[in-house]
Amino acid sequence: MVGTYAPGHPVARMTYVGLHALQHRGQESAGIAVSDGNRLTLHKRLGLVSQVFDEETLAGLDRPPGGGEQRSAQIAIGHTRYSTTGSNSLPNVQPVFARSELGELMLGHNGNLTNATWLRDGLAEQGVEFVTASDTEVLAKLIAHAPGRSWAQRVEQAFHRAAGAYTFTMLTERALVVARDPIGFRPLALGRIPATDGAPAGWAVASESAALDAMGAAFVRDVEAGEILSIDEEGVRSHRPTIGGDASGTRERLCLFEFVYLARPDSVIDGRLLYEARLRMGRQLAIEHPADADLVIPVPDSAIPAAIGYAEQSGLPFREGLIKNRYVGRTFIQPAQTSREESVRLKFNPLPEVLSGKRVVVVDDSIVRGTTTAPIVAMLRRAGASEIHVRIHSPQMRYPCYMGVDTGRRAELIAATHQLEEIRALIGADSLGYLSLDGLLSAVGGDERRRCTACFDGRYPIDVPLDVDKFALERG
Repeated sequence: MVGTYAPGHPVARMTYVGLHALQHRGQESAGIAVSDGNRLTLHKRLGLVSQVFDEETLAGLDRPPGGGEQRSAQIAIGHTRYSTTGSNSLPNVQPVFARSELGELMLGHNGNLTNATWLRDGLAEQGVEFVTASDTEVLAKLIAHAPGRSWAQRVEQAFHRAAGAYTFTMLTERALVVARDPIGFRPLALGRIPATDGAPAGWAVASESAALDAMGAAFVRDVEAGEILSIDEEGVRSHRPTIGGDASGTRERLCLFEFVYLARPDSVIDGRLLYEARLRMGRQLAIEHPADADLVIPVPDSAIPAAIGYAEQSGLPFREGLIKNRYVGRTFIQPAQTSREESVRLKFNPLPEVLSGKRVVVVDDSIVRGTTTAPIVAMLRRAGASEIHVRIHSPQMRYPCYMGVDTGRRAELIAATHQLEEIRALIGADSLGYLSLDGLLSAVGGDERRRCTACFDGRYPIDVPLDVDKFALERG
């Protein structure tokens, strides 16, 4: 997600640049909504950011044609989608629209409401109509129909009813409203847009600080868990409703998988540069699971920093043994298993000159279903590697995510249904080692109590639905 409040600046174009920097977080669809202070305008389509928008479209959003009373856009929000609730169809593309007596709104959402069905049924009983299957529309209409004399008050009311992960940007006629749910599963960064000739300084928010960099905005701080920001002509106003807490005074549980895989290595989350955190993951992995090998290679791109850290700690040379086709998207976040498997074959090409006759340590970020790791190992075998030692810079993923990462049901997670040696045999490796949870938490740093580790240990910070299979999560 991206949000921009910058009258006098080309807000649609700036938002487009920010979305481009966040393309790794979603590759199914994209949309940008703008306001000129009086009315909202939306353009959204299926496809990559560069396919959805062109020069003509962006110019039309920033300065609508026709002259007269129409003014340049002053506020914008953008979203690139990775579906977890609702199919990949045009009605579900974000931002989504809602209307109330306070005015119209557009909303883009990162996360997943775990009680969306219950909320939707309750709103439907009140006569609220829905046009999509997305939990984002449920959130938008929950806010639109909540009590309150201001948008911030209505968002606070939604906080008391919504459950799950719902970091979002919301566009109204005259304001940009952004928030992180009280658990703070997904990150959100606030940045300052510098003044230019004829245009005052503005504000921007984005799912990652790397997007702010691309937009030319200076990172200011993370939006806090449970915080609501209203950004308008009066500046930035922060509202922090009191909604429970634990013994440490907070309910925050920032997703640990953001540090492992989801976010870009050049982003800063919770005061930590992810590149450095992943280097430390690799060093700790080498300590926990050394290998008698000739060289270390990464599965590019997300595992590159950890592979460098592993090589440094172990004293083995670092090499590129797999060359990545940069025009193939991330296989983990593609919606269909067949798409993931085909993409592995298209995505990587091994270097036999580097691998032939070598004992190779292959560092990767995670093994979820196991269906992409096995083809990579087989590819390296065909390229001549004599031994393949797979090292994963995260723990075994045994539990599904309900907070905005489509890991699948528990029965689909290879670590939930197989022992370590079985996984090793299934992927065809000579040895297999995962980073421990304690090692991962130590590498990330910060307050360990404020991390969501549920996909690794099953300790969900909120109530979640049970899987409807024999591997359902045990309560307690």
